[in-house]
Amino acid sequence: MRSVLVFLLLPFSWVYAGAMALRNWLYDAGWKTSATFAVPLLNVGNLRVGGTGKTPHVAWLVEELLRQGHRPAILSRGYGRRTRGPRVATPADSAATVGDEPWQYCQQFSGAHVPVAVAESRRRGLQLLLQAHPETTVVVLDDAYQHRAVRPTLNVLLTEWARPFDKDHVLPAGRLRESRRGASRADVVILTKCPVDLPAAAQAAAVERLRPYLRARTPVFFSAYAYGEPRAIAATSEPLVAAPSASLATPPGGAPALLLTGIAQPGPLREYLEGQGYAIRFHARFPDHHAFLPTDLAALRGHWQPGWPIFTTEKDATRLQGADIRPVLTGLPLYTIPVQVAFLGKGAALLRQFLPDAPRPRS
Repeated sequence: MRSVLVFLLLPFSWVYAGAMALRNWLYDAGWKTSATFAVPLLNVGNLRVGGTGKTPHVAWLVEELLRQGHRPAILSRGYGRRTRGPRVATPADSAATVGDEPWQYCQQFSGAHVPVAVAESRRRGLQLLLQAHPETTVVVLDDAYQHRAVRPTLNVLLTEWARPFDKDHVLPAGRLRESRRGASRADVVILTKCPVDLPAAAQAAAVERLRPYLRARTPVFFSAYAYGEPRAIAATSEPLVAAPSASLATPPGGAPALLLTGIAQPGPLREYLEGQGYAIRFHARFPDHHAFLPTDLAALRGHWQPGWPIFTTEKDATRLQGADIRPVLTGLPLYTIPVQVAFLGKGAALLRQFLPDAPRPRS
């Protein structure tokens, strides 16, 4: 049935892909201009709509830039926010005013004083960001691969191991924002969410499959998710007990737990939890960037039993901090599962070679 639907939608995909191809040609031919800036711009994007792992890869870049002595900043579109226009985040903001992913960056890098800004127009956002923080030495662009009005210094293209762009179609028949030929703009390609033990032969086969769409000698790296220990969400008004160990005294079928997500691809997290010995008795699955309502949490409570942990993502947790949500969380043992990027083989060391040199200290 799905193959029939894809076949019927292909003519509309060709029209959409043609429009995007014309737009890209106008930029490539110089009829439309791409702005450059005094500081390097590192873009992390994809061809597919949502779910390729941009957030943890942006975080990896920022952490690496900090270690190298840079003063990085982050610029995002701020999808799902209730405000409009360029905006530099402040402690008074929230996921509602800047978006869930930018607010996650704000919380994650608050101690390192990494500025975070949002703007539909990346050009205007960069102007505002650099004016407010002239000490910035490099800007990481979150999801600006199709935003050709700004020219990145480094274009990092992400594609999922389980859903690579070469096996997908352009919207609406598939999930691609533009044709596969758009991968030719990438300086680096990363296959994300790979099995940690992915054989070298499988990696080589994947590279050969993508190679026709890439420029010559464009490097292809592989990354996996590394999950951390559960962390209690501080927004709950009552102290939470430690998350139970799924490996100790586990009942038949696993330790009961609930899962709450509003992300594009929750499958890897669920598989991880089940691999840790948890039995997900109920998964409250919402669309990406879903604005949680008190009724959502009230419905989740109806499936919960005392002693069962409730897991969610760090991104979802940013949308559980509103004043209307906090009372509904009272007494619920809600935990986030931190996620980091782990590159396979020598990927991390090789990717570092593409990062700009840190500025020398002023004498």
